[in-house]
Amino acid sequence: MSRLPVPAADEAPLASRDVLRAAAERFGRVPNVVRLLSVSPAALQGFLGLLTALDDGTLGAQTSARIALAIAEENKCEYCLSLHTDRARRHTGLDDAEITANRSGSSNDPRAEVAVRFAVKLLRTRGVVGDDDIRALKTAGYDDGQIIEIVLHAGINTLTAHLSKVADTEIDFPAIKARRSSTGEES
Repeated sequence: MSRLPVPAADEAPLASRDVLRAAAERFGRVPNVVRLLSVSPAALQGFLGLLTALDDGTLGAQTSARIALAIAEENKCEYCLSLHTDRARRHTGLDDAEITANRSGSSNDPRAEVAVRFAVKLLRTRGVVGDDDIRALKTAGYDDGQIIEIVLHAGINTLTAHLSKVADTEIDFPAIKARRSSTGEES
């Protein structure tokens, strides 16, 4: 049971209902984390506004999904892992080998690997990166706009992970467990 109540779509504040309908079109249904966001119409609108804007970016759906998987695993967010694994399989065509690589902070695609590794480094270092990190992205063919998109994808996926963990949001996708270290502890 969630620590913060997840309202049914028809119980959400009136100011959130049109945005929830748009979310249903985007996701094919309204995931629990989006219904949770509906409690704050401003939070819901801001979140979906940024997500929709990023969909129109030039990074591409597969690279965005790869980053989402890597950030979900790095954050040990089982809700996010479940959601992003489902979406990666159904909507972007990533296979199990690629999903596994992404969850390890890598990619089987050499260009995408640079973006995924950078996104994970952002999370681990709280945004402190060096000139070499930016140079690696540019050498891989990412332009300044795409570098900004990578940063925003890492951020929005961290935001979702934090909200999901704070609320203990019930998983409404096929459940995926976060990996554990060899000692059985969360890493």
